[in-house]
Amino acid sequence: MPLYVNDKQIVLPGDAIATKDYNVSGSIYWDGDVAYSAVVGLINIRGERDVEVIPLSGIYKPRVGDIVIGYVIDIGLTGWVIDIKSPYSAYLPIQEATLKPVDLMTVDLKSLLGIGDIVLARIIDFNLTKDYPVTLTLKEARLGRIEGGTLVEIDASKVARVIGRRGSMVSIFSEELGCDVTVGQNGRVWIRCRDPGDESFVARVIKLIESESHTSGLTDRVRSIVTQYKARKVSIKSQSLTTAS
Repeated sequence: MPLYVNDKQIVLPGDAIATKDYNVSGSIYWDGDVAYSAVVGLINIRGERDVEVIPLSGIYKPRVGDIVIGYVIDIGLTGWVIDIKSPYSAYLPIQEATLKPVDLMTVDLKSLLGIGDIVLARIIDFNLTKDYPVTLTLKEARLGRIEGGTLVEIDASKVARVIGRRGSMVSIFSEELGCDVTVGQNGRVWIRCRDPGDESFVARVIKLIESESHTSGLTDRVRSIVTQYKARKVSIKSQSLTTAS
């Protein structure tokens, strides 16, 4: 009953996965009694017989040094489990969450970060031999719990296009609308604007960038869309002031 792969293993097209003794699903094809991967994918083994090949296109693959945005999904004895929109589990140890020493015997970790809280973090370790392969830190000035603003999710493969060359795309929102747009490498984008009413507009534009990332001249189009939106806002405000006077 051959199983040719291990859990969380990366496979290439044509790699043998398992025989028909296993319930093999996902992006595969069969040749005789053996299932083969049809894509570059990640192996997910559930129980004793279920094996799935998950395509890695669009899925975030952690790298040391990456800035990511994650949700707290569980609290352990010495830290927090963080969802970073990846097949690999992430952990934020207490010593990486604060510069101050913490007595775990007296401090309730929920008082620092609770389930559902959102954090901007950096990956400091990625080791597949650990129960939680990804280790995070918040011990930098710009990192920590995210409060307020709007969060948007995009395909991780489109992150570079949303950022733009040398930050050209996200700088449009800052220059024209005073919005701070932080793009996590895991495909989550945090938007915070001086005028909270602008956040839904920026979110829609970011989804437009994601869907049309393959088109040329996109940066100029986005700048035009944003400047037209800004001009309409100014015109509406001017008309309101005129009416009021």
